[in-house]
Amino acid sequence: MIQQRPRFRGIITAMITPLTDQHTIDQQGLERLTEHLIAGGVHGLFPLGTTGEASSLPMELRMGMITQVCRLANGRVPVVVCVTDTSLAEATRLAQKAQDCGAAAIASAPPNYYPITQDEILRYIEKLVRQAGMPLLLYNAPSFTHHTIEPETVRRAAGIENVVGLKDSGMDMNYFREVHAGLAGRGDFSLLVGPEELLAECVLLGGHGGMAAGSNIYPRLFVDLYNAAAAGDMAGMKTLHQEVLQFGRAIYHGNNPLRGLKWGLGRLGICSSLLSDPLADYSPEKKAIVERYIDQHRSAILGNETSSFQQEKQGSSANGDIRR
Repeated sequence: MIQQRPRFRGIITAMITPLTDQHTIDQQGLERLTEHLIAGGVHGLFPLGTTGEASSLPMELRMGMITQVCRLANGRVPVVVCVTDTSLAEATRLAQKAQDCGAAAIASAPPNYYPITQDEILRYIEKLVRQAGMPLLLYNAPSFTHHTIEPETVRRAAGIENVVGLKDSGMDMNYFREVHAGLAGRGDFSLLVGPEELLAECVLLGGHGGMAAGSNIYPRLFVDLYNAAAAGDMAGMKTLHQEVLQFGRAIYHGNNPLRGLKWGLGRLGICSSLLSDPLADYSPEKKAIVERYIDQHRSAILGNETSSFQQEKQGSSANGDIRR
């Protein structure tokens, strides 16, 4: 009997969207970021999720991001495009673009704003995956959508053709355990987490990896943690887990990790640190904490990329990030 394996596993980076202004992708920055991630060993790319600021971006920019990420990946790693939208029609448009550009799959959270039932969530998933005609991962992000895809709904959705996995950003390992138990025997269904501090536990409990936003900055750290957990290397996993927690304490301050991620990437010379409106930069004190971590870990983060990014860094603005 051939053992079933999930299609998506490992570290699939929840990509930031580099911007030069509120309507324009930082094309050179996106190219550098993509190469940085692939050089760091990530197993896939996840554009236009929460970390990608999709809900704040105009549709034409989102379409452009799909085109560019798929082009830059060029089949080296799978691209999973987040198509979450309040409108089924717009989500379907994004899905069709993803398919046209060669993405491996789409992902979608339930539409936010209106209160909806679990049956309505399931019906939305059924319609979207049918109209998209390509693999879909469920995206449970209750703190942003204000809807939880309940474990029983995940189980029911897993029976729909082309529903192939779940990204869980709910910060609740009891939820994850219940989902995992409900999918016993479905070795082909990918179970991924968003929160980085839960990555190792997820893998030890039978999950398949994570869509770690921190891997935008330090892909090798998160790939190494995944590999250690998957191999059952407990000593290595514990050490790397502590390094991930240290990373989080330095980069994330307040209720939105985007500020730290983009400031750190700018400090590295990879891409612009510009945030989408209405988000504002960190205070100078918090920027200094991010910069200190980046400067201390630059060689480990960039490895052989150091020389090429250093040339860009020489043209950076005095506040430490690539010119906007």
